[in-house]
Amino acid sequence: MKAVAVFPGSREVRVIERPEPVIVEADDVLARVLDIGICGTDREISSFEYGTPPPGDDHLVIGHESLAEVVAVGGAVTGMQPGDLVVPTVRRPCTVPGCRSCRAGHQDYCYTGEFVERGIKEAHGYMTEYVVDRERYLVPVPAHLRDVAVLTEPLTIAEKALEQVFGLMQHRPPWNGADTPNDQRGRGLAALVLGIGPVGLLGAMRLVGAGFNTFVYSRELPSDPRPDLVAAIGATYASTQVVSFADLAAEIGNIDLVYEAAGHSHFAVEALTMLGTNGIFVLTGVPGVQAFREADPARLMRQMVLNNQILLGTVNAGPTAFASALHNLELFSQTWPATVRSLIAGRYPPERAPELILGRPSGVKSVVAF
Repeated sequence: MKAVAVFPGSREVRVIERPEPVIVEADDVLARVLDIGICGTDREISSFEYGTPPPGDDHLVIGHESLAEVVAVGGAVTGMQPGDLVVPTVRRPCTVPGCRSCRAGHQDYCYTGEFVERGIKEAHGYMTEYVVDRERYLVPVPAHLRDVAVLTEPLTIAEKALEQVFGLMQHRPPWNGADTPNDQRGRGLAALVLGIGPVGLLGAMRLVGAGFNTFVYSRELPSDPRPDLVAAIGATYASTQVVSFADLAAEIGNIDLVYEAAGHSHFAVEALTMLGTNGIFVLTGVPGVQAFREADPARLMRQMVLNNQILLGTVNAGPTAFASALHNLELFSQTWPATVRSLIAGRYPPERAPELILGRPSGVKSVVAF
């Protein structure tokens, strides 16, 4: 079968042939991969910034934003059958007995760092024709979400972040009270999204859906088609090339929540200085090496202490976030059907994957389709 792999030793990205996997364990599921989204992580791995092949292999099959169709199941599988659609989660727990998070099924909060991630760290990913995975790591997908379900994994980033934010909100008196409906917990609050890529746009959809007055701030000029997507969901777009941070903050008023999805440290630090009283700042991006720039940590500490602010980092996601993402993806598809579909720039054969990964992104989300 075909697969797209990186070779760290020779610094290559290419399509290879691999043996088809087979069911070994009773709870294994064999699935045919349908769609794989290409993301910034794939590009960074293909630039050899990180990415670790499985022990004994000289290559790593990449890809972790996937949708697959069940082909066969082991004898102990009870929750799915051939023909079902599934989205795999990404991280697998470490084996350290003392890791309370992994032992409780919350490997996205692993203490040890010895976890395994499909397509990223010590385990082959999903940019291949067939995969085998354990039933517990697969999330069922309604058949009517077939065309957009490949967006599930990037949406889980916002789902996990907001799960934590909403938990914090319950204990912060200035925020909405217990009488606020769950689907409108951001009502009366202002949110600022940094970045207009897939994670930023999906995060903006989630925030608008939760009732936040949502702004998106990125470098693209209004002539770019992506700001139109922001307007289509009822959010407000501003370009860094047109509007300064200070002017934007003045327009917004108190910024209650910043959702960082740009992965640029200088941009994030500048936004942190604009965070409002009682605000929460969520970091989702993992910046690469960037030029040194002086900052004023004393000023930031004073601001955060005196204004009761919270800085929250979040990575990966667990099954709950995947289930929430599918639920909200269905709501998005009902509310903004054309906008959600337009997030997928195109579907391409695996032979084009290396050029799509190494080249400049076109549109919002490029998908490899098997």
